[in-house]
Amino acid sequence: MQLRKVTAASAAVLALALTATACGSDKEDGGSGDGKKITIGIKIDQPGIGLKTPDGKYTGFDVDVATYVAKELGYDAKDIVFKETKSADRETAIERGDVKFIAASYSINDERLQKVDFAGPYLLAHQDILVRADDDSIKSPADLNNKKLCSVAGSTSAKNVKDKLAPKADLQTYGGYSECLTGLENKVIDALTTDDSILAGYASQQNFQGKFKLAGFKMTNENYGIGLKKGDADLKKKINDALTKMVSDGSWDKAVKANFGPANYKNEPAPKIGNIVK
Repeated sequence: MQLRKVTAASAAVLALALTATACGSDKEDGGSGDGKKITIGIKIDQPGIGLKTPDGKYTGFDVDVATYVAKELGYDAKDIVFKETKSADRETAIERGDVKFIAASYSINDERLQKVDFAGPYLLAHQDILVRADDDSIKSPADLNNKKLCSVAGSTSAKNVKDKLAPKADLQTYGGYSECLTGLENKVIDALTTDDSILAGYASQQNFQGKFKLAGFKMTNENYGIGLKKGDADLKKKINDALTKMVSDGSWDKAVKANFGPANYKNEPAPKIGNIVK
């Protein structure tokens, strides 16, 4: 009788162990590529960069880069779990292990390098302005003086312009970039400023194509990198190798054209790995 009790208990333990193993099969595998899931941080509200569409799909240049990298790490598209990571939460998401890596218009800078590591860069963007296609009055940043410049709540881009380049610019604060674009289209504002890649993504939307143009001022250098946990040298090398391959096989150019092409975005050539442009 005692033997039966032990056997039954052992069987129960074994069943629990098997169940736990089965439940754990969908967890992230840390880059071994054995068919398990990988969680990647992206933006979900930036057209051309990272956007979640109403049907639940994800589009944008960062999404294409992340998908390519994940494939090189051994994951099919179905194995990717995209997770929204807002700008203020990116370092925390990496440090907590909520994501394996982040591709979300994530500029490499010294402050962030204190907390996380970066692979890349994979895109060199610049702060620029977007104006109406028929507006030729703004030929330099100084021409923004006495113009209505759109600023998204929480953004420092417009403040940088006002503080350094056009102190008499009339800042107009909106809740989001889409509202700025509507204001620009309706001539309520004169210009919108942020990274040129983000501006190109918005201007490439079907309902805005042909209505706006980038000024091409290149006011700052923004080196977009893939953020990952500090000290994970193996993963960093694998991601850098994947980015190098993406450029060499033409997939990088294809992704740029697909996501930014309609806005006539004059992108910089693909940056070399580790080449941070100041």
